[in-house]
Amino acid sequence: MADRVIPIPKEELLAKIAPEIENIEQKMREDLQNVTASSDPLLAEILNYGIFNGGKRLRPLLVVFAARLCGWTPKCKIDVYRLAIAFEYLHGATLYHDDVIDRADLRRGKTTVSKEFGSIAAILGGDFLHSRSMFLIGEQGGVEALRIFCRATAAMVDGEFLQLRNAQRYNLSEEDYFAAVKGKTALLIAATCEIGALAGGATVHQQRALADYGLSLGTAFQIIDDLLDYQGDSIKTGKAVGNDFQEGKMTLPFILAVAAADNEDRQRLLSLLEEQEYQEGAFEEVLAIIGKYGSFELCRKKAEKIVEKGVNGLKIFSGKECESILPFLNGLAVYVLARKV
Repeated sequence: MADRVIPIPKEELLAKIAPEIENIEQKMREDLQNVTASSDPLLAEILNYGIFNGGKRLRPLLVVFAARLCGWTPKCKIDVYRLAIAFEYLHGATLYHDDVIDRADLRRGKTTVSKEFGSIAAILGGDFLHSRSMFLIGEQGGVEALRIFCRATAAMVDGEFLQLRNAQRYNLSEEDYFAAVKGKTALLIAATCEIGALAGGATVHQQRALADYGLSLGTAFQIIDDLLDYQGDSIKTGKAVGNDFQEGKMTLPFILAVAAADNEDRQRLLSLLEEQEYQEGAFEEVLAIIGKYGSFELCRKKAEKIVEKGVNGLKIFSGKECESILPFLNGLAVYVLARKV
């Protein structure tokens, strides 16, 4: 990690960001109560059910910390918390829609919105959150923030299409995998940092460094997410393991294993992927083959290297206020790498 900055230990980090998370959640409750006051009661029920069902609040936290790193204070005209919740709304919208697409039953250990209220209600709730997120970005950040935000949301859609195409073609290209990750996950997290920097009055150089940090963090986040789909504890994650494999998604653990495997194991992995009716029963065999070639550990090392590069880019920030914020950003990076949920 970056020199002269020691990441905050996990327990201390969680304790210190708790007030920020409380502020973010309070701002969301106030905003949703106001904006749904004259709407159908079902909308408010759907939004509260999904939005306040746990979650790490990583995206809004990054907006707040990036803004503070670049000079934002509560005296500034921009309400950075109102800006930050836009990203949690967009994230919520994608989860609502993803669970419809995946026909998922569980999200964070709780019945999904689509399972609880039906697919149509979930789609409409997601549409509302997306619309509201764009309004808040425009209201607080102006045209430039909205441009960054819309660029990231467009990339999310393109990334999902690329992932779908990779799955359909059994595309084992590591380059194409990272292209999909950049679009569907990393660019949005980069946008949280970039827009936060913009709100804090950052220089172009500072804004770029924070965007690169967010891009690295988002890429690593997705790699760890892919690892958890194979190695996670479903009780802790609140999601069934093996979903990506069953859906034929080309994620990094599988790609690296196929590349490293001998001919027999390679053919076995590919045949298990293609034989849809046998996938569920074959998952333990797939785990064993991937583990045999050290692909899980290699994934983790790649994530660590990517995060280190992004954190080192924050060395350009200096000063007393920066020294109080940088450990949070370093701590969040460590937390992403070590997460189990």
